[in-house]
This record gives sequence, C-alpha cells and structure tokens, in this order.
Amino acid sequence: MRNRQFAAAAMLLTALPVLLSGCGSSPAASDDSLYVPKIEGLSDSFLMGCDVSTVLALERSGVQYYDYGGKRADLFDVLAESGVNTVRVRVWNDPYDSGGNGYGGGNCDAAAAAEIGRRAAAAGLKLLVDFHYSDFWADPGKQMVPKAWAGMEIAEKSDALYRYTCESLQTIREAGAEICMVQLGNETNGKMSGESVWMNIYYLMEAGARAVRETVPDAKIAVHFTNPEKPDNLLKYASKLDYYRLDYDVFGASYYPYWHGTTDNFTDILRRIGDTYDKEVMCLETSYAYTLEDGDGNANSIGETVNYEKPYPFTVQGQSRELADVIAAVAAVGSRGIGVCYWEPAWLPVPADTQEERQALWERDGSGWASSYSAAYDPDDAGVYYGGSAWDNQALFDFDGHPLASLKTFRLVRTGNTVTPKPDAIREPSLTVRLGETVALPQTVQAVYTDGSEQEIAVTWEDADLSAMSAGEPQTYTVKGSAGGMDTVCYIAMTAANYAENYSFEDADRSMWRIDNINGLTTQIDFQERALDAVTGDYSLHFWGEDGTDFIAQQTVSGMPAGVYSFSLSLQGGFSGDDDTQSTEIFCRVGDTEYKAPASVTKWAEWSQPEIRDITVPEGAEVTVGIHVSAGKQSWGSVDDVLLNPQK
Repeated sequence: MRNRQFAAAAMLLTALPVLLSGCGSSPAASDDSLYVPKIEGLSDSFLMGCDVSTVLALERSGVQYYDYGGKRADLFDVLAESGVNTVRVRVWNDPYDSGGNGYGGGNCDAAAAAEIGRRAAAAGLKLLVDFHYSDFWADPGKQMVPKAWAGMEIAEKSDALYRYTCESLQTIREAGAEICMVQLGNETNGKMSGESVWMNIYYLMEAGARAVRETVPDAKIAVHFTNPEKPDNLLKYASKLDYYRLDYDVFGASYYPYWHGTTDNFTDILRRIGDTYDKEVMCLETSYAYTLEDGDGNANSIGETVNYEKPYPFTVQGQSRELADVIAAVAAVGSRGIGVCYWEPAWLPVPADTQEERQALWERDGSGWASSYSAAYDPDDAGVYYGGSAWDNQALFDFDGHPLASLKTFRLVRTGNTVTPKPDAIREPSLTVRLGETVALPQTVQAVYTDGSEQEIAVTWEDADLSAMSAGEPQTYTVKGSAGGMDTVCYIAMTAANYAENYSFEDADRSMWRIDNINGLTTQIDFQERALDAVTGDYSLHFWGEDGTDFIAQQTVSGMPAGVYSFSLSLQGGFSGDDDTQSTEIFCRVGDTEYKAPASVTKWAEWSQPEIRDITVPEGAEVTVGIHVSAGKQSWGSVDDVLLNPQK
C-alpha cells in the first residue's frame, strides 16, 4: 500500500456517509465490551503481523507510545502483548536525494529495516522483509526502477538485484533480526522495478529468490499482489509464476474492504490459488478506519470525500470486526492459510503546535508519507502531494499513542470475547424529497450492534422547519437526532422535479430504458450493483468494450408540463488500453428539435456532469433523453443520475 492523499482520484459524494461513529468520546483500550468471536483452527504459528516501517522516523519526530495502563512503552512490547508475533518492514534501495535528504515514508532503507528487526527480536517478534525493489513507494500503479539500476539490461539488473538482496538480508540478519519471510516485490500486478514483461519480472524474482535461499535459508519466500476483487487477474499472476517455475512458498495478497470485495471472495481466491499451485497463502496488507477524524492536517486516504465501500462502522469495534473477519477469511482456507498483516497501525500524527512545525518534522525525519525531496525521484506524484500521514485514522493507536482495544483483536480471536452485544453505530438515514412535497422524518433508525447484527431503534429528532425545506431551493439539509445514546443525523436532499424515470437505476423495473448496442461492438452493458461505480444508491448503467464501445441508452417521457428544462447525467470511466479515442455525447429530442452536448470518460471515480440547458418543451410533447457512448478499445465506465429538471 502506498500512503498518499489520492488527490486526483478523490471526489465529493452526493451520497453522504451512512455510518456514524457512535461513541462520541475517546476510544477506550479496555476489551470488556469489545465483541470478538473465537476463530477456530488458528495454529500457534499463524502469522499475526503488523507493518511498522515508519516507527523510527516517527520516534525521531517525537511520537510516543504507551501500554494499556497508560505508561510510556516500547511499541514492539505493546504489539507482542497484544498477540502480534511478526513485524513487517518495507525496504527501499536508496530513498535519498543526492544531498542525502530522505524521501519520507520512514526513509526505509536496509539500515532502518535492520534496526526495526533488532528491536522486534528483542520483543520476541519475527521479521517479514518487504523488498519494494524501488527507491520509493511501489504499488500496482507505480513500479519505478531504482536510480542505480536505471538503464540496465535485464541480465545486469537481475544480477544487481541478487547482490542487493544478499547484502541487505545480511545487514538485517547481523543486527539480530529473526527473519521468517521475505517478499519479492510489493503489489507487483504485472510490473516490477521498471519491468512490465513477465519474463523479465521472473528474472528479477528468480534472482531475489536465489538470494533469499542462500542468505536466510530458513525464511519463506513470498510474492505479493493485490485487487482480489478481480480473481481472474490473481489466477493469471499465479499461473505466470507457475509457468516460469519460480521458487517461492507463499502467495500473498492485499485486502482492503473499501475496494477489494467480500471476505468470502477473498477466501475463495486464496484457496483456489493455494490448492492449484500447492502454495501457502496469506493477507499481506489490510486495515480499517476507527474514525473519520484527521489527526495531523494532512488529508486521510479514507475520509468523507472519497468513494469507497463502508462495510463496517468507523468505530474501534468496527475496526476490530474488520481485522477479525480478515483473519477468519484466511483461516477458512485451511492449513494453507498462514497469516494476516495489518498495514501501518502505528503511523500517528507527529506532535507539533502548528502545521508549519509538523511539515518541518516530516521533512527533517521522513515521518510523513513523502517529503519535498522525493520530487527528485517521483516529481509527478510524491513531489506534488508530499505531506504527513494519510493513515492516522486507520491506526490501532489513538492520535496520542495509546493502544486501542482493537489492537487486542490479534490475541482475542484465539479465545473469543463474546460479550453481550450493544449498539455501536447508527446508519444515518437519508431522504430524497421533491420540492413542494411533505418532508416526513423517520421514527426509527437502523442500529449496528457490536456483533455486527442490526435492528431498528427509536430516534428523537431536534426541531427543524420541514415546511421551509419543502418550499425552499434544491439543496441538502441535515437534522440532528439521537438514538440508543448516540448522536445521528438525517440527510434530506430537496430536489427539483425530475421527469426521468428510474433516474439512478435503483428500481428493478428498468423497462423505460432502451439500450441499443450498435453493431454489437460493446462487450458488456448491464445494470451493475456496485456502490463504488454509482453516484446515488448502489446501481449504475455499466459498460465495457474490449474492441470499443458504441451504444445508446435512452428513454422517452410524455406528459411533462410545458416549460423550459435542463438535462444532465453523471458519467465516469476510462480506458484499460492506450486507445482513448471517443465521441461521446448526451442528447435530448423534442419533436423535430434535437439538443446535444459533448461528454467524455477519463478515469475511474472522476465523474463528469454534461448538461444541456434551455430545452423548450411545448404542452403534450414527447421528450427523449439519453447518451451515446462511443469510445475506443478497452473502454469502460458507468452512467448514473439522469436528471430532466424544470429550469429556473
């Protein structure tokens, strides 16, 4: 995982958060009320891991950690007490500029990994070494070649990787670390260290595997991929490694519930890979937010303005449930499922009185996700968006360094802690009401209990002028209330009359929509249930074209009052290949008059709202509105929120 702001991908949601943190006070470390089911079949050796790669930089910046009694403590001792048995640490080749200034993210070179490994061993913890084979963050979108290897042919690069891996592991081992596993790359979805041809990726991995076998022969060798919600892709990666006969032991994958589907699917794909290729499997990265608050003034990756799935409440209990569910998902694989690693549970805000002081610490110590010095290596991303921790609300410690009760999940899943469930969070209701209609607030709300069950409970709303909302302008109002001892909010979206039927495709009857796949070019057109690809609700009109996309989606409306109208919709998508040609447009036909406006797909979650205004509709006229999507090879996207509104 790369800890960044994802500024380019962030978008404002029209669908507001559905879960409210229910506690309203600082999270307690006591596990008396933490509901944790016992997970059967966990072996004593099941890897309970935490990636704490930034800890040295954070400590240099003044971050302190505490035990469950509130006393200053060594982070590694607190982890061990909580049931963690393994620490993961990333290793970058040379995360420094020519002046010796660190790129940030912990400045995680082999020397830092050695010190972390030494401290881990002193606390009785093993070490999982994660080679990125890059000078800075490596993930599916970025696998940059280290500066020292730039321009090398594959044979020379493989030899350099072999020697670098041997030297780094020797440094880490000689510091006293107990290395139990070594990763050959980080989230290498078809790319690694500047290479994108599988034969070359194999040459690099083979060199790394050979170095591990020779240097730390007792350590397991792991490969690491992500996007398990696309199981065919993970199967393809496993097949490639089998084809080239790569020597490795563990197939690992990231699993973040915001983006990566269900835990049942995660279990299924890990089991299929493990059984097919006779490999052990594990989750190498996971996490979940316990709050949407930000601790350091640097926007969090998981905040209120990003489009993602929210399967658990943003509470300490919700965080614990996510971790327990992922552990259970890997354990459900059987004996081949060997462990779970939580990503950066100790990446906390650095202590400072002002944002300028925090920035100075991030720059000096590398305790933020990136420093300005990273521009020398990664000018288009880290060099632009450098800053602090975008992960502090997903830590297993509060902002001041005190462990949350959810950290004990690693220990409690072995014994269970099935206390009487109680309300943990409220699903915040939302209403969509047309102007002029009566606004009626719900009398009950859905409460999420600590064991994950849900039930309706009574709610009390504060006084609000509902009549004024109905008579006002299109906008979203909020009404505060309380239920089960927790605060909640009802969001009321007052909208202008919309004459497009089933405008967000939520109703099962979609017969009013006509879909014409021109010449059968578009590979797939369907109404997809996936909130990540929708603006309102869960459904959208989804499309994909291997050889190109060319279709029309339209509906005809009759009985509209005479007047002037506007027509718009929401569109997002992109291109998996290099062919980004397109001539997409929206249209509105009133009798013989046709109105058009250009539209386009650009990238995932970047919604555009093309609009046509000043549409004159006579009394009794039929109006046809729609979109013609015409785009190049490997184009995809979704359409949502079709609006045909009176224009003021």
